[in-house]
Amino acid sequence: MEFFKIAISMGCPAGIGPEIIVKALDYFKKENPSILKNIVIIGDEKVLLNTSKNLRISIPKEVEIDSLSHLDIIPGKPNLEGYKAMANYFKKAIELAKNKKVQAIVTAPISKEGLNKIGINYSGHTDWLAKEFNVDKYVMTFYGEKMIVSLVTMHIPLKDVPKNINSEKIVNTAKLSYEFLKKLKIENPKMAICGLNPHAGEGGILGDEEKTIIEKAIKKCKKNGIPLYGPYPSDSLFYWAYKGKFNLIIALYHDQGLIPFKLIHFEDGVNITLGLPIIRTSPCHGTAYDIAGKGIANPKSFISAIDLSLKLLSN
Repeated sequence: MEFFKIAISMGCPAGIGPEIIVKALDYFKKENPSILKNIVIIGDEKVLLNTSKNLRISIPKEVEIDSLSHLDIIPGKPNLEGYKAMANYFKKAIELAKNKKVQAIVTAPISKEGLNKIGINYSGHTDWLAKEFNVDKYVMTFYGEKMIVSLVTMHIPLKDVPKNINSEKIVNTAKLSYEFLKKLKIENPKMAICGLNPHAGEGGILGDEEKTIIEKAIKKCKKNGIPLYGPYPSDSLFYWAYKGKFNLIIALYHDQGLIPFKLIHFEDGVNITLGLPIIRTSPCHGTAYDIAGKGIANPKSFISAIDLSLKLLSN
């Protein structure tokens, strides 16, 4: 693997971000110490050192810390100063990526409510990155060893889902998902798409989106050599994917894809943004203010996020 740099943005300093970062670094110190010199943490050195002291886990000396704040934070009690710092860490990571100083960004959890309170109107990292990199075709995908799920729509109310689904969006989701599977070196990948309605519309009796939108998109994909099958009833499709029949499922809305995915990969799943000129991964959980500072946060998802970025950098 040629030289690369991964930026870790610390997320909300009052959340579990600092804890899972310290625990993840300790994991890599034991399992893959050579990558530590390739990591830069953008955050708050004071918060990280306090966390490290409380956990009795030292931060490896090889890891660079780009400290942008010097906060007195009580874990689990976010405030405006912390929210502003949280946004600044991410802005710096984006700047480094734009200047090609880093090739991947791994993001610790941020508070969407916090962003809103400081006047940043993004629903999270994904659409913020897309705007910064001027990308209009991007996909939120969730990766685990047993299941991979891509979403056609993301953070929108359920009542708005049907009008936000069209063939073009599905084809774009399938195209980026297929490219992702190829980057993972999966041979002859197969993808399947969920129906929107119960029983995939039951031949039009329970809704016609399957016939009018989804089937058209599948035909287009097949023409372009994209191996997409379906639409299948989502209540059984995830079972078949779990059993290995499909490498990736395309879900039409957030909870359709994420309820089954998190049932299996709650602890070790990774969120990745497809369609960006850089690699961006994150854990599948939020700031978890309720357990921040208690030393019980599970770093598995964060470790998997770093692992996936390493895998994609080496491929």
